[in-house]
Amino acid sequence: MALIRHFVNGEETGEPARLGPVFDPATGIRQHDVALASAAETEAAIAAAKAALPGWRATSLTKRADVLFRLRHLLTERRGELAAIVTSEHGKVLSDAAGEIGRGLENVEFATGLIDKLKGEYSEQVSTGIDVHSVKQPVGVVACITPFNFPVMVPLWMVASAIACGNTVVLKPSEKDPSASVYLAKLFAEAGLPAGVLNVVHGDKEAVDTLLDSPDVSAVSFVGSTPIARSIYQRASANGKRVQALGGAKNHMVVLEDADIEAAADAAVSAAYGSAGERCMAVSVLVAVGEAGDKLVPAIQRRLGSLAIGPGTDPASEMGPLITREHRDKVASYVAKAEAEGATVVVDGTAQQFDGDGFFVGVSLIDDVAPGMAVYDDEIFGPVLSVVRVDTFDEAVALINANPYGNGVALFTRDGGAARQFEFEIEVGMVGINVPIPVPVGAYSFGGWKNSLFGDSHIYGPESFHFYTRSKVVTTRWPDPVHSKIELAFPGNS
Repeated sequence: MALIRHFVNGEETGEPARLGPVFDPATGIRQHDVALASAAETEAAIAAAKAALPGWRATSLTKRADVLFRLRHLLTERRGELAAIVTSEHGKVLSDAAGEIGRGLENVEFATGLIDKLKGEYSEQVSTGIDVHSVKQPVGVVACITPFNFPVMVPLWMVASAIACGNTVVLKPSEKDPSASVYLAKLFAEAGLPAGVLNVVHGDKEAVDTLLDSPDVSAVSFVGSTPIARSIYQRASANGKRVQALGGAKNHMVVLEDADIEAAADAAVSAAYGSAGERCMAVSVLVAVGEAGDKLVPAIQRRLGSLAIGPGTDPASEMGPLITREHRDKVASYVAKAEAEGATVVVDGTAQQFDGDGFFVGVSLIDDVAPGMAVYDDEIFGPVLSVVRVDTFDEAVALINANPYGNGVALFTRDGGAARQFEFEIEVGMVGINVPIPVPVGAYSFGGWKNSLFGDSHIYGPESFHFYTRSKVVTTRWPDPVHSKIELAFPGNS
């Protein structure tokens, strides 16, 4: 059985004492073992990043941009090969895997403009003979801890910006689908990135805790569940690190009575069940206002019977399996208890039968859901769509604003005034108007509010360059030595 190793200082390393399983979710077969890093192995990766930092920080912005341009070319050229790796370990269909790579490429393309993004400011003659300028400098060694659901996109969201800013990186991907990160690290190396600038360590809590506690790690980027995001933020920030920790979500899609019901139904199915619901921007709650639900629920139900669920490698498949057997069973448990809580199970995907031992589950649609039910309160992270019915627009806004999460939200309507009011009032970080999954393009930044984000900076785009740099302000004067004198008073401006 193939062993997936760490990638440290430009080469694959490790004869690990501990191993973890990597399954093919479509078959349930254990296809690889992955090395689980000890504290010592994680510290070796940190040391490699620390040793590479002075040289990479001193590398010209033009040469850094050249690496990123070459990386973009390699990612485009080998997109199919990388997508196949993602599908084999995550289970998502190949088209979805290719789409993930495309969204990661957006941030690489944004990062190639680093010369413009890293410009400082200059003020001449702020006082007699005195000028002031600012520069942006790297923070140092960055730890990037990424989730299983986007094993290419999320690492590229972090790593491209971090190295563009002159930092070095230790990437700790999910141990459930680790191969894509090693493949990415090798592409970076092929693009000309020096050894040690990007290192990959696989592992569990032992590796993560080592990264969070190391005095040589200056910043931590994380994407995952809210409990873990909160814990990472608290521990890393207590250790003096800069932290951005993106947590979970409970994304709502509001449909007003004037909306195009057929278009809204298409959008709801795509946003709720794409990638088997294993994405933090998936729509998991449909909020039907007034009589919209009476038309919308049957329209969604009609579409579900024709969804093709199967192996991600099958071109006919529209949705693949879930990542693990345990997660599949957890998702199914929410559907099983929804009716007992007072909801109406319109479509029970857990009753659908599949051949083989893959981690498949069908899609579920649950009506008459309300806050307080587990199916509403919890982030399920699977192909389950709940429908909440409210009477008015104001009730829909109040419902969403009361939710502890604030990642993404969508409104479907033909009413421009309602859309503007929704945008103004809603307490959510990313808003879509007739757009079900409002993931910003690479020139903007991604991130939610409330329990969906711990820290002050969103990920990728302009805010990433702020997060991965420190600003230094320099005040200069070049006086004529003839006029130099001692001044003990507090400096003034004149």
